[in-house]
Amino acid sequence: MSELTLLLLRIGFLVLLWFFVFAVVYSLRADLFGVRVRKMPAAGAAAPAAPVAKTKPAASAPSAPAKPGGPATTSTVTKLVITSGPKAGLELPLGNEPMTIGRSSESGLVIRDDYTSSHHARLLLWGENWMIQDMDSTNGTFLGGERVGAPVAITIGTPIKVGATTFELRA
Repeated sequence: MSELTLLLLRIGFLVLLWFFVFAVVYSLRADLFGVRVRKMPAAGAAAPAAPVAKTKPAASAPSAPAKPGGPATTSTVTKLVITSGPKAGLELPLGNEPMTIGRSSESGLVIRDDYTSSHHARLLLWGENWMIQDMDSTNGTFLGGERVGAPVAITIGTPIKVGATTFELRA
C-alpha cells in the first residue's frame, strides 16, 4: 500500500470519528435541553375562528356533582390538580385535546425532575372517559400505585404519579 493511500485512509477515519463525536454531543444536548420550539403568532393575529360547540337543550335537568371515585368523563372533569411535587397546588384546565406530560418544553405539563422522561405520559380523552398512557418512560407512570402500560381509565381523585410529581383529576 502506498503512503498516500494510507494517509487518505487515516484522514477519512478521523473525519468519520469526528462526525460520530458531533452526533453524540448533539444527541446529549437535545436530551438535556430539549428541542427548540418556534413561538406561534398571537391568538388574535391570524387565528382561524374556533368551531362552535353544540349546547344542550335548556329543558335538560342539571347534572349532579361528580362523586369522588367515579369515572372521569368529559362532563365531570374540568381540571388537573398537582397534589405533590415541585409544582404542588397548580391547577390546569382540561379541554378535549390530549395533554402530554414530561420534561420537554413541547409538553402540555412540563415537569423538570430527574425521574421524568422527555415525553413521559399522555392524558387523552377516549370516548367519554379520560385515560392515562405511559409513553415508554424509563421510570414508569403509576395510577393508584400500579404501573401503567396500555391506556388505563382514570377515576376522579385517583393519584397519578409521574416522576416525583403526583396529580389527580377533579371536577
